[in-house]
Amino acid sequence: MKDILLTGIKPTGTPHIANYFGAILPALDLAKNEEQCFYFIADYHALNTIKNAEEMKIHTYEVAATWLACGLDPDKIIFYRQSDIPEVFELNWILCNVTPKGMMNRAHAYKAQVQKNEEEGLDVDAGINMGLYNYPILMTADILLFNTNLVPVGQDQKQHIEMAKEIARYFNNKYGETFTIPKEMIREEVKTICGIDGRKMSKSYGNAIELFASPEVLKKKIYSVVTDSSLPTDPKPTSHMLFELYKLFANSQEVEEMTKRFNQGIGWGEVKKIVFEKANEYLTPLREKYISILANKEEIDKILKSGAEKARIIAKETICRVRKAIGV
Repeated sequence: MKDILLTGIKPTGTPHIANYFGAILPALDLAKNEEQCFYFIADYHALNTIKNAEEMKIHTYEVAATWLACGLDPDKIIFYRQSDIPEVFELNWILCNVTPKGMMNRAHAYKAQVQKNEEEGLDVDAGINMGLYNYPILMTADILLFNTNLVPVGQDQKQHIEMAKEIARYFNNKYGETFTIPKEMIREEVKTICGIDGRKMSKSYGNAIELFASPEVLKKKIYSVVTDSSLPTDPKPTSHMLFELYKLFANSQEVEEMTKRFNQGIGWGEVKKIVFEKANEYLTPLREKYISILANKEEIDKILKSGAEKARIIAKETICRVRKAIGV
C-alpha cells in the first residue's frame, strides 16, 4: 500500500523563494507518488505567533493562493484549513490526558524560551503560554487523526514527530491498537537557501526575497546582494549566493554556461542583471496566477471548504474509533 502523507503550513507571513524551493516544490513532488495526501493551513498553530485577526486572515489567503498557484490540485490532494476540522481539537484534548508533562518539558521550543528567560534574568515562564507548551500535542492530533504514516519535515521538526510516535504508543498501550505510528520523512537533499545577506533566508532576519514580489522589488532585492570589489575580468567563486540563486531558476545548460563565465571572469553588475532576468522570467507566470487566485477569495473559501468536507469523513471515523476505545 502507498503511504498516507500529511503536511501543515503555518500562515505566519508572505511566502518567499526559500519556502517555494525548500518546502512547496518538494511537497508537491511527493504528492505525485502518494495514494492520499493531506495538506492543511495550520491557522491554530499560527496563534502562537499571530495575535491580530486581520493579519491571520490575510496570511491564510496568501498561503492558500500560493499553494494553488504553485500547482496544488485540490481534486487530487485534500487541502483544508485546520480550524475547519473540529475533530482535531477534540483529539487534542484526549491526547493531553495520556501525554506525560515531562515529555512537554523536553520540547525544543519550550526549552529554548526557558533558557532565553534564564539568560536574561527573567522568570523561567515569562512569555510562555500553554499554546507554546502544548504545541507538540496539537501537532500530534493533526497527524494521528488521518492515520498518517509519513510526515515530511525539516530536521528541526524531527522531535515533534518523535513525540507523536510516543503519544500514539502511550494511547495504544493503554486503550488498544488505535493509531497508526507515523514516520518522519527528512529530505536531506533540500539545502539551506540563503537570503540577500548570506544567512539562511528567513522573514525574521529581514533577508527574504518574496516569492511573488513585483519585478521592481525583486530587482531591488537581487541588486542589494553584497559582492566584493574584484574586477570584471577576475574569476568569481561559484559558491557565491548569486550563483546559488541563479541555479534555482536556470536549467542545467544555463548553469553550465554561467559556471564558465564565473571561472573566466564576469562583472558583478552583469551577474545581478542576469540573475534578476532569469528569476523574473521564472516567477512571472507564478506571480500572475497567484494574483488572479488571491483576487477571488470566495473561490479559495470554496476549495478549502470542499477539502474540509473530505477530510472530516476520515476525521469522524477516527474520532468514533477513539471514543469507543476510551469508553465515551
